[in-house]
Amino acid sequence: MADRDVLELANDEEFGDGGMEDMDGEVEDEVVSKLKDKAKRRKGRGFTGVRGDDRDEGEYERVDTEEAGEPGPQRSIEGWILFVTGIHEEAQEDDIHDKFSEYGEIKNIHLNLDRRTGFLKGYALVEYETYKEALAAKEELDGNDILGQTIAVEWAFVKGPRRQRKGRH
Repeated sequence: MADRDVLELANDEEFGDGGMEDMDGEVEDEVVSKLKDKAKRRKGRGFTGVRGDDRDEGEYERVDTEEAGEPGPQRSIEGWILFVTGIHEEAQEDDIHDKFSEYGEIKNIHLNLDRRTGFLKGYALVEYETYKEALAAKEELDGNDILGQTIAVEWAFVKGPRRQRKGRH
């Protein structure tokens, strides 16, 4: 629809009252080429020819890195998250909350359910505000039992040593 508007506008500007009947062949070709330039199909955002690498560098929320290259736990934006595996499929959120709340205030617990059965998938994410609380829970609860099943508690985000890519020779 926009192309049609451009052509109609161009026709009004270029041809005025006489139209193409009173023009000779050379002028007609020139007018047609001008119309084609104006009516080029343009793709993408804005039609200004701005490429992706010309984008404005905006302000983004970043996670501060305390230790530059040291491996170890990594803080998420919200807090310190523990990844708990080996949870019994019939465990409830209250069971997990009761066990982990002994070591500090829990900000968030996420339990994934299997859509088909409605039971837990066997893991949970437990989030603490401070590193001390999360570390205490990790050290004390790793290898403990919930509903008769042994759980494993690890950091959800770990900054590991840098892997070097194999370069082409």
